[in-house]
Amino acid sequence: MPMTYSQHASSLTKEYPADGVCRILALDGGGAKGFYTLGVLKEIEAMLGCPLYKRFDLVFGTSTGAIIASLIALGYEVDQIHALYKAHVPRVMACTSASTRTAALQSLAKEIFKDTTFEDVMTGIGIVATRWMTERPMIFKGSVAQAHGRKGTFEPGFGVSMADAVQASCSAYPFFERKVVVTAAGDKIELIDGGYCANNPTLFAIADATVALNKERKNIRVVNVGVGIYPEPKPGFLMRIAKKWLAVQLLQKTLEINTQSLDQLRDILFKDIATIRISDTFERPEMATDLMEHNLDKLNILRQRGSESFAEREAQLREFLT
Repeated sequence: MPMTYSQHASSLTKEYPADGVCRILALDGGGAKGFYTLGVLKEIEAMLGCPLYKRFDLVFGTSTGAIIASLIALGYEVDQIHALYKAHVPRVMACTSASTRTAALQSLAKEIFKDTTFEDVMTGIGIVATRWMTERPMIFKGSVAQAHGRKGTFEPGFGVSMADAVQASCSAYPFFERKVVVTAAGDKIELIDGGYCANNPTLFAIADATVALNKERKNIRVVNVGVGIYPEPKPGFLMRIAKKWLAVQLLQKTLEINTQSLDQLRDILFKDIATIRISDTFERPEMATDLMEHNLDKLNILRQRGSESFAEREAQLREFLT
């Protein structure tokens, strides 16, 4: 499998015997606030003593969650993903136009994922994007076992590179340009951010587990990690003049409503499936931020808050996962 990080001796060597339990990791979208997600995941990984792909049978992600989920499925450890986020995410979010932001995101995706495809993943994966023309989800998967139909023509990731699929999932229009991908069948499909259809991808992951993989509900464990909820930052003068602040607010509110709605629906439809959701609310004024944050000091604080959110649920997570 192609890798893009420096190899190093890892202490994450623990192995777990098969126990018939299907463990799902579902990661919300939220732009730069994915640093919070990484704070949670670092603690989970350390608790497990092994890379996350070895313990989770399905790893689903939307937008920033898609980047993290893809790297987990390729075998990356959380410290390596965090290093990539520190190096690249502030640079992308600091861009001032959709075209420059899109170019930076494409460069980031190509640099990180290179030529990897959905055939390279080490566990079940689901990357959520949204079809622009038909307004329906497009979920990139690696295994035919996850298909809900048309198994005879299944292609891992529809034949799309992982770099292109992840970029599509992160293309929060209109702050990023729409992404056109070409499938193995030669179809050109225009995609936007997966957050417009499922900013919280948990329901899609549970559908794969219960319907495609035919797992019994009592044997499913779900860990759903969000990006936290924060006060809105005060806009600067130029942002007010350009009305950019209002647009960012609207996008953020749309994604948050989507996230909460899907979690409520999950709780109604799959109340009997054991689920832990981690996405705390922070109300102190100094925690004000949004998905376009590019101050690395602020992003590091989000990562710390994620670590603290883990601590509040550590006992329950240990029972779930070990």
